[in-house]
Amino acid sequence: MNWITNYVRPKINSLFSRREVPENLWTKCPECGTMLFHRELADSLNVCGNCDHHLPISPRERFAALFDAGIFTEVKVPEAVADPLMFRDQKKYPDRLKAAQKDTGEREAMLVAEGEVLRTPIVAAAQEFAFMAGSMGAHVGNAIIAGAERAVKLRRPFVLFAASGGARMQEGILSLMQMPRTTVALALLREAGLPYVVVLTNPTTGGVTASYAMLGDVQIAEPNALICFAGPRVIEQTIREKLPEGFQRAEYLLDHGMIDRVTHRKALREEIATILRMLTLQPPAIKGDLPRPEAGGGAPA
Repeated sequence: MNWITNYVRPKINSLFSRREVPENLWTKCPECGTMLFHRELADSLNVCGNCDHHLPISPRERFAALFDAGIFTEVKVPEAVADPLMFRDQKKYPDRLKAAQKDTGEREAMLVAEGEVLRTPIVAAAQEFAFMAGSMGAHVGNAIIAGAERAVKLRRPFVLFAASGGARMQEGILSLMQMPRTTVALALLREAGLPYVVVLTNPTTGGVTASYAMLGDVQIAEPNALICFAGPRVIEQTIREKLPEGFQRAEYLLDHGMIDRVTHRKALREEIATILRMLTLQPPAIKGDLPRPEAGGGAPA
């Protein structure tokens, strides 16, 4: 073995070797099966161009589309105890957290940020469903409390995007305790006379639906989002009856008075700004009266 064999030959082979195509260039729509090119999907805010199905979207992508010029500042959230119950199922809880952090690039299942939407200053929080199904643990409770306190301090409305499978079983009763904790935190907004708007995305279920996700002054949902406490399959197995078509979907809840609006993801930005400006007695936003887009931010406050 010599220098030519160890260095020159591999270098030459690499120059002429065929480059493999990345596997993440295309995404299959789970609703209609259409293959969606990643750039077109990103431009459409993760909405299928064929059937209009709303695919999951990360909090950072959502905030980049929501805030003016994609500029926002993260709100610092107090750290929670990493493994309060020393829980283990098939894996240790800390190992599951590390795997979720690696897959999503996020510290936890909720991101809190502040910025402007059509020149309307707000504080916003969004759940990352890809992080352990957006499950509600102590960190999510801390995030909502931090967001509500920040909104009260700045005298801004609070907007929350919910996406969750419910409480985080690895934290047991401590997870369920986030339901009253977040409810008390949101009461601070009401006492301060500040609007709290919730956007329910697919899915929003379990203890999240039974607490902060259904306490908004205005409840908006994305099209066809599953919104429930117990899922349709569990209910069918319990009552042994066939449920109505579209049961527990956003449109069904709108027809039965559970939510106020069903809004397409592309129209959410203007819808939220319009509602918040009405609730805070501000004049309508002037379209086009915005700074030129710049590189999006995300540095902690």
